[in-house]
Amino acid sequence: MKLNKVKGVGFSFVLLALLAAGCGAANQKMIDDTQLSYRNVPLTDEKDVAPPPVEFTKAAPGTAKRFQRSYENAPPMIPHSVEGLLPITKDNNACLGCHLPSVAKSMGATPLSPTHFKDFFAETKEKLQKFDGASKVHQGKDDIAPQRFNCSQCHAPQANVKPLVANKFKPEFRSPETKSKSTLLEQLNEGIQ
Repeated sequence: MKLNKVKGVGFSFVLLALLAAGCGAANQKMIDDTQLSYRNVPLTDEKDVAPPPVEFTKAAPGTAKRFQRSYENAPPMIPHSVEGLLPITKDNNACLGCHLPSVAKSMGATPLSPTHFKDFFAETKEKLQKFDGASKVHQGKDDIAPQRFNCSQCHAPQANVKPLVANKFKPEFRSPETKSKSTLLEQLNEGIQ
């Protein structure tokens, strides 16, 4: 019986300490919701709220300066105008006209990474083929993997804007070539072998 009383007193003491700490935190200055983003208006106010104007590069494909990747194997930014190239659908992808490896060099474009042709879900799809209505397995080695047809899902056009927050990140690259070329497919099993 005495042990239960001691446990109850200990629990009560911990609970009291937590309540006191919470009351102390409540006395601290709260951050106003207008300080949480670049909007500088209350989060509940949607009237007349618009993002700052953004000017995307107007350079035509093949004439723009390429950007260094943000980090090793990062999807590269799109350095040229995307006007008339979007939206991308599985039946209409204007990016392929220049970025397929078979034509990229002659176009002066960055060729698609080998990862774009690797269907990482093919084994799962093969198992699913046993069921009625299963999707066809991606088989063509020169075809883009079905998960990769939407280029703008990972690659974004570069905008001429001032950063909202200073970026102090300094990427480290294992070799100079990885500043402009992906080595992800070669490194997928790194550390496992």
